[in-house]
Amino acid sequence: MSDIKILIADDEVNLRSMLHILLEREGYQVVQAVDGQDAIDKFSESVFDLVITDMRMPGMGGLPLLRAIRNRGDEVPVIVLTAFSSTDEAVEAMKLGAYDYITKPFKNDEIRLIVKNALERKRLLEENRQLRKQLDQRFSFRSLVGESSAMKKVVTLLERVAPSQANILITGESGTGKEVVAKAIHHNSPRKDKPFVPINCGAIPENLLESELFGYEKGAFTGADRKKEGLFEAAHLGTLFLDEVGELPMGMQVKLLRVLQEREFRRVGGTKDIPLDIRLIAATNQNLPTMVADGIFREDLYYRLNVISLELPPLRERLDDIPLLIENFYRKMTGEQGYAPPKQILDILYQYDWPGNIRELENLVERCVVLADGEGMSLDLMPDAVMRKKKLDSELLSADPCDGFDLEIWLEQIEKGMLCKALEKAGGVKMKAADILGISFRSLRYRLEKLGIDDR
Repeated sequence: MSDIKILIADDEVNLRSMLHILLEREGYQVVQAVDGQDAIDKFSESVFDLVITDMRMPGMGGLPLLRAIRNRGDEVPVIVLTAFSSTDEAVEAMKLGAYDYITKPFKNDEIRLIVKNALERKRLLEENRQLRKQLDQRFSFRSLVGESSAMKKVVTLLERVAPSQANILITGESGTGKEVVAKAIHHNSPRKDKPFVPINCGAIPENLLESELFGYEKGAFTGADRKKEGLFEAAHLGTLFLDEVGELPMGMQVKLLRVLQEREFRRVGGTKDIPLDIRLIAATNQNLPTMVADGIFREDLYYRLNVISLELPPLRERLDDIPLLIENFYRKMTGEQGYAPPKQILDILYQYDWPGNIRELENLVERCVVLADGEGMSLDLMPDAVMRKKKLDSELLSADPCDGFDLEIWLEQIEKGMLCKALEKAGGVKMKAADILGISFRSLRYRLEKLGIDDR
């Protein structure tokens, strides 16, 4: 017998007994009540998954019972039975939240099917409620791991801006968690029950970008054999997240600016403007003011996006959060609570610069989980890049000026090495390399020429 418990409220003994036998044969637990008040008393003694009640009974009838159940805040499905077909009563029962309204006499197969469907709907609603609760927990601002002063400032600002409708520009280095923050903003906003649509502007080929964003009409171009909804349209009433917005080509910047100004767009090949209600969050790891000054990003679009600016700190500026982040990653990957890495490991991790930020740390934890065979983090599992940084720090500390140490040459070697690494990480794109190094594009170009670095 299942754990599902059904309450039957009816003053007709024979009908109650028949339903009791019928439903027990289906594997349900069944409790009987002689009227509405008896049913309320039973509610105080147990929890029920479904109620079947007669409409008209001596004392408290079906409608008052249904009203009393709803006043308790109980969302248990209620099926109403009646021998008197009344449209007004049926309408009133449905207004009060009855699952269904059945006229006597009824067939056994009919009641079996309705009971099965009502319980299935209840299961789906509870499952949806649990999923929503998990989403709320996952994307609550408390879920943004960090106790450092830098992260506390971020969370304080997020709590203030999330309820608004203002456009937000999230900046920060790659791997600092910009999309995680964008999702948290959405799930703590009035639009949280509507779509969150992320778009990586750098991942869509330029020749496909317009049709992906705005959709297209049938016949708009060769191969357009049907109408297609774009990502903007999919985000209607919700939040649109434009990641890597600095990668947008100039022509698309103009079209995006018009959408933000007019709050409407037109599909490719279309003649009709479609209204658009979205909250826009954009993100970039590039220096947009520098790109504006260099003429490769529109100034008017920049100010449209940058109504509220939110800069995420790099991991090297929130090293105190490393133990919390590691514990969080371990819990997600293994289910293990409260993992703390050894002090000697933390000492090494605190010395590292973390060019890949939180994403790099998460990858390191995953590496340890895969290779450690349940033993946790150890020195032999540390990546070469982390250990090389420790070795370099040791060499710098041990260098002795009395041994003929040439500071200019030493600093030049370090600068040259950092420039080459930044260019390699940026895929040769000097604008990105400048952002990684925290210097202007012009300063980068000057240093490359001064040190004779071939960046082609």
